[in-house]
Amino acid sequence: MQLKSNYRLSLKTLASLILFAALLGGGLIYFGVKSVTTGVEKYQQWKTEKHANPLAAVTDFFKKEVPQNVQPIKVVDEQSQVIEVVKKASPAVVSIVASAQVPTFENYFDTPAGIPEEFGQFFSMPQQRQNGTQEQKIGAGTGFLVSPDGYLVTNKHVVNEKEADYTVYLNNESERGEKIKARVVALDPNNDLAILKIEKNNLPFLTFSDSSKLQVGQTVITIGYALGEFDNTVSKGVISGLARSITAGGGFARPAESLKNLIQSDAAINPGNSGGPMLDIEGNVIGVNVAMASAENISFALLGNEAKDVFEQVRDTGSIKEKASAFLGVRYLPINDAIKSSNNLPYNYGALISRGQNATALAVTPGSPADKAGLVENDIILELNGQKITERTSLIELIAKYNPGDEVTLKIYHKGQEAALKITLGKK
Repeated sequence: MQLKSNYRLSLKTLASLILFAALLGGGLIYFGVKSVTTGVEKYQQWKTEKHANPLAAVTDFFKKEVPQNVQPIKVVDEQSQVIEVVKKASPAVVSIVASAQVPTFENYFDTPAGIPEEFGQFFSMPQQRQNGTQEQKIGAGTGFLVSPDGYLVTNKHVVNEKEADYTVYLNNESERGEKIKARVVALDPNNDLAILKIEKNNLPFLTFSDSSKLQVGQTVITIGYALGEFDNTVSKGVISGLARSITAGGGFARPAESLKNLIQSDAAINPGNSGGPMLDIEGNVIGVNVAMASAENISFALLGNEAKDVFEQVRDTGSIKEKASAFLGVRYLPINDAIKSSNNLPYNYGALISRGQNATALAVTPGSPADKAGLVENDIILELNGQKITERTSLIELIAKYNPGDEVTLKIYHKGQEAALKITLGKK
């Protein structure tokens, strides 16, 4: 009975314990509910901020994981970009039509002398005679405006008829189809380029990009007067090769011309596209369309830097200065496997200095830079400024990149030994 009395509580004490338990339980419930509520609120905020875009969490992950020094990739929608380039450039591309007074002829019957008039119908011979002239279209090409006051660039062969008149058809929306007589300001003596001028201001025009930075595989866009019938025809391709050399023309209307340092592309070029712009993906001029090959998907363009230089010369001086060519002064035979084998040479590349078939065709030109430097027949020029000379990279093409007065270093094979030779190029 003693144990029971130890646990007997007074009514006041019992009431105090119940009240304490109630307060403690209520507090725990309150803080528990508040914690859950706060968690739900934070979850909803996280869900709203991070998952409005389902990729946000992934993006955040890669932002944290990718090193900061990695260059981000620029993604371009090429189709949209090409459309924008065409919209931007087309107003500055013009169609050029060449026209001239062409004789017209008429047919008539001529009765030989001595034949009576009443028998003339039986003996009359059909004849043809000129009956005046009429203006006719004799050629067409493309050009593009390079200044707001009417200077434009095209090919020399588009405007090479001295007796012809040249009419430019504008293609911008507000003046589409307007015809303006064009004046040939200058023809480039070094290349197939010409500068024309029309008398009009506030014209749309194209700007040049640095064509020395072109890369094989780069996207190109061309615009031109295809077949002399379809103006502002657009084609797209890639740069297939650089520093190409071809012989263009040679037909009835155009003499053969050697063209060097060309851009090769697979963009479609047709007669009438000559003189039109080749554009980069930003809409800047990188070339001037000049020729197409007989094979499909091969076309060529002159470098934009050359056209820019020619235009600036004409704008500033009114004429084009003939470019002096660098000169070495040797005749040579390109070495390949067959030449090496048949002549027992130590190399299958290089330029073997050799004389021509005629007695006057000397291997080394007397007084030339090569002669002064001591080069002689049967020497082999292996490299020029570190560039190996091959059938694809010829000596003449390498020399063409330099100016008279430039010093170059030749690696040569002379009397059984290799040697380095410094030569100052002359003027051709």
